[in-house]
Amino acid sequence: MKRILIIEDDHDIQDLVTLHLRDLHYQVENAFDGESGLEKAMNESFDLIIIDIGLPGELNGFDVCKAVRAENLRIPIFMLTARAEEIDRILGLEIGADDYITKPFSVRELVARVKAMFRRTNIVIENEKNKESETILHASNIRADLLKREAQVGDETIELTTKEFDLLAFLMSKPGVAFTRMQLLDKVWGYQFEGYDHTVHSHINRLRKKIEENPSKPKYIMTVRGIGYKFAEE
Repeated sequence: MKRILIIEDDHDIQDLVTLHLRDLHYQVENAFDGESGLEKAMNESFDLIIIDIGLPGELNGFDVCKAVRAENLRIPIFMLTARAEEIDRILGLEIGADDYITKPFSVRELVARVKAMFRRTNIVIENEKNKESETILHASNIRADLLKREAQVGDETIELTTKEFDLLAFLMSKPGVAFTRMQLLDKVWGYQFEGYDHTVHSHINRLRKKIEENPSKPKYIMTVRGIGYKFAEE
C-alpha cells in the first residue's frame, strides 16, 4: 500500500484530500506544520510527500522540501501553493519538488496527478527490474545511468531533480524525435492539463544550464520551431 504524507495547516484541505486519497486505498499520514512534517518525513517511510508552501512555524514548505530532498533524492514531492507568482512555482521545482498545484485547486485534478506520479514511479521501478542490462544511455559526452539515476557530462556528475532526470532520459532515449510540450508533459509527468506546459519549458531551461556548454546555443536539447523540443542526433 502506498503511503502518503500531507503537510498542510488547513484542516479542511487536509480532511478533503485525505478522504479522497484514502478512497483510493492509499495510507495517509498528516502533519500541520513544517517541524512535525519534517520529523515524520525523516523518520518514517513514504512513497509521496505533499507539502504546502505557506506553513506556520519556523519551517515553510520550501524549507521542508529542501531538507527532505537533501536526504532522499528519489521520493516524489508535490507542492501546494496559494501563491500565483511564477517565481514561487519555479523556486519550488528548483529546490527539488517534482510537481505543484495552485490553490484553489480541483481535488479531482490533484488525485489524477498523484495517480500519474505513482504510475511514473512504478514504470521506473519496473524498468530497473527488467532492463538492468539496458540502463546506460550515451549521447556524445553525456551519460545517463537509468539504474542509479545519475547523469554525467564528461567526467562530471551533475545534480538533477527527479523530473529533470526523467526528462533528460526520455529525450536521450529518442534522439531526433520532436515532442510538443503537452506530449512531454504526458510522457514524463504522466498527465495533460492545459496551462501547465510552462512546467516543461522551465525544466528544459534548467537542464540546458546544467548540460549545455552554452545554454543560449544548445547542441543537445534542441528547440523545434512550431513543435517543441528534441534531443540532437549524433
